[in-house]
Amino acid sequence: MGDSCSNSKRVKLRDGRFLAYVEEGVPKEEAKHKIIIVHGFGCSKNMNFPASKELIEELGVYFLIHDRSGYGESDSKAKRSVKSEVDDIAELADQLEIGPKFYLIGISMGSYPAWGCLKHIPHRLSGVAFVAPTVNYQWPSLPEKLIKKDYRRVFIKWCLWISEHAPGLLHYWLIQMLFLTTITIIKGAAFYFNSHDLDVLERPTGFPMVKDKQQLKIVFDTIRDDFVACFEKWDFEPADISISEESSVHIWHGKEDKLVPAQLQRCILEKQPLINYHEVPDGGHLIGVYNGICDAVLYALLLGEVRKSL
Repeated sequence: MGDSCSNSKRVKLRDGRFLAYVEEGVPKEEAKHKIIIVHGFGCSKNMNFPASKELIEELGVYFLIHDRSGYGESDSKAKRSVKSEVDDIAELADQLEIGPKFYLIGISMGSYPAWGCLKHIPHRLSGVAFVAPTVNYQWPSLPEKLIKKDYRRVFIKWCLWISEHAPGLLHYWLIQMLFLTTITIIKGAAFYFNSHDLDVLERPTGFPMVKDKQQLKIVFDTIRDDFVACFEKWDFEPADISISEESSVHIWHGKEDKLVPAQLQRCILEKQPLINYHEVPDGGHLIGVYNGICDAVLYALLLGEVRKSL
């Protein structure tokens, strides 16, 4: 069910909100594999997933990418949560009639809706791939000795407190970011990104940014609520999810990821040894747009084949 007032295709959900989406790859009617891609923080349905056209056509892949709640041309959910993200994905799949089962790829912070789908609608999933997934420091199974002095944990805890008790201060800080030049941003990014990531950031279309819109209240509210839903306390964690030998669950992560340490992903594997883990030796957090990574993800997720990605 579309909306004529939008520049994109949209569906109307049961609660009255509209979700905008794009369809890519081969036509849905001809597809052998149907994949919903869940974009990350500050991104949109127009994100870059650079799989080769030849491989997409060879495998018969149809992609469905939506603006998550509040992003792009999608309406905001009054109270975003892991479960509300799952409900949006399930309803989008139903309205577009992509079938009873589909594949899911969660990029960075798009991982928390993907974990939610594994928890709440595993019967709908043919397989799931996580690419540079975030980690919630409130998951009980993470070893305290590993995360106790992690500056990321402290930063996230601070941001959660500010989001609840002083959102105006956080809004002010984001607006100040508008005054930074591109060069300043790239230099500052070296603390969070490795050399391969910086190459991506320096490409004009390499990584979508929303800093020119952060001054808009609706955008601020969206990214704040997304951050809170990802890092607040959940009613489950990955260790609680039932994953069988028949499941096709993969995690792709960069060994040099400075935003989400690879050691934390390995902790998840200790509790979930049936997850297929692919660590990119020279990879940082932006591995999803490195040359060859998306092809490798598709080979592994759809065919169970591990291909060299770097």
